[in-house]
Amino acid sequence: MAQEEKVLVVERRVVEQAGMFQGLTFDVERYLPRLLAPGVPRFIVRSEAETNPAFKQLIPYVIISCDGKILSYVRGKRAGEARLVGLRSIGIGGHINPDDEMPLLESDFRDVYLTAVQREVAEEVAIEGTHRDTVVALINDDSTDVGKVHLGIVHHWRLDAPLVHKREQMMTQMTFMTPTELHQVRETLETWSRLCLNGLGDELQITNYKLQKDPR
Repeated sequence: MAQEEKVLVVERRVVEQAGMFQGLTFDVERYLPRLLAPGVPRFIVRSEAETNPAFKQLIPYVIISCDGKILSYVRGKRAGEARLVGLRSIGIGGHINPDDEMPLLESDFRDVYLTAVQREVAEEVAIEGTHRDTVVALINDDSTDVGKVHLGIVHHWRLDAPLVHKREQMMTQMTFMTPTELHQVRETLETWSRLCLNGLGDELQITNYKLQKDPR
């Protein structure tokens, strides 16, 4: 029998202790150190994580932009989250699964998390050239069944050149779009993308939180 998938979670109470919110919060420094503190993140089987709102699955949600345009795509029929199939998204990323080199008991989980984000993006798209990565917000939406058990960490990757190629077959209609063009099709956007588009501004120009790797 195949072993059931495990995903990275934190207990909901950790978010509540920092201050539960609905939609976007830009107070990244208030939440992220608590979420990535030693002993706080852990892995549980996905079947429990998807149905137990006592846990929040940590989902990196990476927005990729270049020259004022934002990468977007439509989730195809083979998408991992069936409830999001057919919706347009501006976020790349997904569940973080265990890895042989993921010691959760180390003093700082930042390095592990950032490595996982890089891996998640690389599984879905190939990016030529360099980029700058900043964490711009956290996202929570308890109004939907999907949102109740997920917590998004919104990254903004600014590319030096718009050279992106898809690797994941479930991604269709991938293209760079201006904020105006995305607003014109906002009814087709998944909830998180709609919240990000509305809250982050046309150029995603807000105070950014640089999540540095541990220098030790």
